[in-house]
Amino acid sequence: MGLTRLFIAVLLCLSFTAQAQQKFITVASTTSTEQSGLFKHLLPAFEKKTGIQVRVVALGTGQALDLGKRGDADVAFVHDKAAEEKAVAEGSFVDRREVMYNDFVVVGPKSDPAKAKGRDAVAALKKFAQAKVPFASRGDKSGTHSAELRLWKEAGIDPQQGKGSWYRETGSGMGPTLNIASGMNAYALADRGSWLSFKNRGDLAILVEGDKRLFNQYGVMLVNPQKHPNVKKAEGKAFIDWVTSAEGQKTIADYKIGGEQLFFPNAGKASEVNVGKK
Repeated sequence: MGLTRLFIAVLLCLSFTAQAQQKFITVASTTSTEQSGLFKHLLPAFEKKTGIQVRVVALGTGQALDLGKRGDADVAFVHDKAAEEKAVAEGSFVDRREVMYNDFVVVGPKSDPAKAKGRDAVAALKKFAQAKVPFASRGDKSGTHSAELRLWKEAGIDPQQGKGSWYRETGSGMGPTLNIASGMNAYALADRGSWLSFKNRGDLAILVEGDKRLFNQYGVMLVNPQKHPNVKKAEGKAFIDWVTSAEGQKTIADYKIGGEQLFFPNAGKASEVNVGKK
């Protein structure tokens, strides 16, 4: 019995040692990268290359940035360039780099009661407000929500005036918001990656695309290790280096659903040329 207990103790010790030596980083990212399936495609290639595991916490971009600011993540991989650059300027993050882009699309019922179909996102929002048709907003301070609010501002409309009637805030991620839009037969702003991977479309279809204002840039950056000494600087930098390398960029480009590419790599060369080009 004594030998058995000793053997078990040795095995547990070895197990704990192996876990302690296991290299991993925590990446605070968005629901769009998670729900689109990109990480399931991307991360195994990185882990195989480096031996570093990646644990993703998928939130709205605002919440993901807050997680990094608190030092509860090593890397942020998000899509609100203005907020990212502000966070770097404030000293919360370092080494921000462009990674990839896609675009936002406005989806809605195929019958299009607001007659919004076209290439002008701002004009579409004006028609939604005028017709008071149902619109599902994430309302969660995500990158998508921030982009939506910028469009409402450009349209000169405060959607909060319609809150509770035609303007509905879901307070949730892209997938649940699209589900609600489908159930309500409502309009919504979505990133193309999430839309392509979304199956419960019901009567919804893309109605507005191709507007340069719908450009959707993703960036990656390291939580400032000077502010948070617990940050895994070397491993985090290895992830940033790889995802912006030729190999990482090709891996991103290779991810497709139904033959359609979801994200377009542009590390170091942000471009809006192909927005909405299908």
